Amino acid sequence: MGHVIGIDVGGTFTDAVAIGHDGGMVSAKTPSTPPDYGEGVVAAVEILAKELGLSTEALLADTDYISHGTTSSLNALVMRKVPDVGFITTMGHRDSIYIMNVEGRYLGKPQHEVQDIMRQSKPRGIVPRRLAREVVERIDRAGSVVVTLDEDQARQVVRDILAQGVRAIAVSLLWAFRNPVHEQRLREIIREEDPDIYVALSSEVSPRIREFARHSTTIMSTQIGPGLALYLSELEGKLRDRGLKGSLLVMQSSGGAIAASEAAASAITTIGGVLTGGVVGCVQLAGQLGHKNVIATDVGGTTFLAGLIVDGEPVRSSETIVNQHPVNVPSLRVEAIGSGGGAIAWLDSGGNLHVGPSSAQAVPGPACYGAGGTEPTNTDANLVLGILPETGLLGGLRPIRKNLAIEAIRSRIAEPLGLTVEEAAAAIYAVQNAQTGDLLRKIVVESGYDPRDFTIYAFGGAGPAHCAAYAAEVGVLEVVVPLGPVASAFSAFGLAVSDIVLVREHSDPMTAPYDPVRVQANFERLEAEVLGAMKRQGIPLDRVELHRELDMRYGLQMGEVTTPVASGTLDNVALAGSVEEFERRYARLYGEGSGFREAGVHGITFRVRGVGVLKVDPDFEELEAAPSEDPSSALLVERPVCLDGRKGFVTTPVYDYRKLRAGHIIHGPAVIQVPTTSVVIPGGMRGEIDRFGNLRIQTRSNVVQLPTQRSVA
Repeated sequence: MGHVIGIDVGGTFTDAVAIGHDGGMVSAKTPSTPPDYGEGVVAAVEILAKELGLSTEALLADTDYISHGTTSSLNALVMRKVPDVGFITTMGHRDSIYIMNVEGRYLGKPQHEVQDIMRQSKPRGIVPRRLAREVVERIDRAGSVVVTLDEDQARQVVRDILAQGVRAIAVSLLWAFRNPVHEQRLREIIREEDPDIYVALSSEVSPRIREFARHSTTIMSTQIGPGLALYLSELEGKLRDRGLKGSLLVMQSSGGAIAASEAAASAITTIGGVLTGGVVGCVQLAGQLGHKNVIATDVGGTTFLAGLIVDGEPVRSSETIVNQHPVNVPSLRVEAIGSGGGAIAWLDSGGNLHVGPSSAQAVPGPACYGAGGTEPTNTDANLVLGILPETGLLGGLRPIRKNLAIEAIRSRIAEPLGLTVEEAAAAIYAVQNAQTGDLLRKIVVESGYDPRDFTIYAFGGAGPAHCAAYAAEVGVLEVVVPLGPVASAFSAFGLAVSDIVLVREHSDPMTAPYDPVRVQANFERLEAEVLGAMKRQGIPLDRVELHRELDMRYGLQMGEVTTPVASGTLDNVALAGSVEEFERRYARLYGEGSGFREAGVHGITFRVRGVGVLKVDPDFEELEAAPSEDPSSALLVERPVCLDGRKGFVTTPVYDYRKLRAGHIIHGPAVIQVPTTSVVIPGGMRGEIDRFGNLRIQTRSNVVQLPTQRSVA
């Protein structure tokens, strides 16, 4: 076995981890390079090669595969920086993407905003009305053609859309998941008019019931697909030119990778790839540390992302939310908000302070970078507060200027609010921590769990600077900053140890007791599709595992619960057992006695998740033990740091992580500098370096009073 490389391309930084045949690991962090992010990938590989004492060409020649994840597609969707695309649907159904089933008023919103009815509003449409068009056709719920596609009218619609300059078209027709014949013919017509146009069909991207979610999923995939295809093609060319002999893989929301050659056709599956890489890495580390329940948090340059691990397994979801729109993507459950280190602080018309979702990204970057940015960001606030060293980021490779951060905060935030610069910076820090804490509370409590039963793992470039604060916000008692200096590249580590994961699904509504023959046929067809796709990945696999799932719900309800189904030949007894498991899971989510079996149990969407296992065995090397708990041998300096706007600046010890040893205990307030990040330990908390080099922070927080939840201890 040669090297395995994981590369996480963020909006601000590109992180990389290489794992050798002996399990040894090295990491790298370098600024991302928009618009050509591939340059940052090559730069990260060059740093890895230098760390290993190899030439770039030698490292790539000895690399079995590169597993690549990017937040650029997700960031583009979150910040609405995507190109206009065309949208074609069935006559009479265009406005469903604007009506949004009323869901647009509350999807992805915290509970207090959902309850504030007078302030609710829908987001703007994801497709301009002039580009959303209808065609004459109709297929019924049984898949029968009721009205044949009017090809002449459809061709004119296609020509009208193309005349407006779009380079991609989403096609989502009513009941196409039951019979895709009209969607497939529309693709042929579109390609006849323009052979180079990117086309996405809902019957391939999201073959599920419910038109609004299917429409929005197909549209978003179309918005990012062409850019992803171009980027991956150019990136693979760069890597091949430098000597890559192995495969290029792309991480998906499902928690596993897919061959780059197939990724663009289902682009929407890649939007949560980076954090799912982090979650996979957390599963690996949690096994070493003995943690069963983990909240994985990644604060990058643009986004804050969070996912759950319960009883040692990632929590999965059949849907996610982006900008109040549902996205049908089988995934590890990951939530994201635009609240990363580069998130811009701004004031609304009422003088209220907000942080994000817009980001300064890598270019021009935060004001302190001195690259032309003038908007204040989280990074600027952290520099003013003394959390970041004035000597620069990335071990000094990224110079930063405090005077520029001060000016940005003074002109945009402090003076309009009548605050000092320091008070304004502290307010930005507090808002960042509060809104990330809100997201954590939402995803944990709404999943039926108590945050106090979890440990937070914090990674990403800005995660360690904020993790203790947002942990205290939700009442979590312990935070782990994983793998020491690899913390800010932890998602890249997860990418490197991920498997191939392919998911196929299909809606076929039925009511229990289910017909075993019909159910068996659905699963066998999906399994055959998964196995066929596995063969196309072009990478040797240790084995392939197939997992069956069925989304079920009670009659008269819309919410579905994903439920495992036994492998092999199914009979009435096995299917009755799946229904019983659905009821157990429903009770866990919504409370004992909340189910209503008398309404019937409906099976809606069949799903097969295939896992192509890749054998990667990272070595968690143990750290040398410290002679005593006293960390003074690692003290770098003492400097004024403000971690609480009410207390102001406090002289705070700053430690060099590279000099800390297992058993060292650091009492807050303190800052620990790692070459690629800074870790904050607030006053009243303590941190300890464990035998693997992780920093474990005890928050001792009891400030949050939560309603009684199911324990998962």
